[in-house]
Amino acid sequence: MFNFENLEAWQYALEFANGVYGWTANFPGEERFGLTNQMRRGAVSVSSNLAEGSSRSSRPDFARFVEISTGSLFEVVSQAFIAKRQGFLQPADFAKLYALAESQGKIASGLRNSLLHQ
Repeated sequence: MFNFENLEAWQYALEFANGVYGWTANFPGEERFGLTNQMRRGAVSVSSNLAEGSSRSSRPDFARFVEISTGSLFEVVSQAFIAKRQGFLQPADFAKLYALAESQGKIASGLRNSLLHQ
């Protein structure tokens, strides 16, 4: 087992990515290489940066990867606003994505703070 598998932030990030994949599955075909791809890559980046950061030998290095992960999360939220305005993402699905992102952001913030203040 890898150490990142025990991180609550990483586990939530997988749920977030799973949700994004599901919600973008119904986007128009012409968005396959546009918003669909961008949102999915961003969602995958959230968990990937947490996993990579956990391999770093210093807490500040790990904290920096948590920041990068959070940046990816924010990108996906911004893209979700665009998807909602374009009618690709239904309001109820947007609300679910947004709630998952808020939870992920809070957990990541707590992780980052614990890494920097221990």
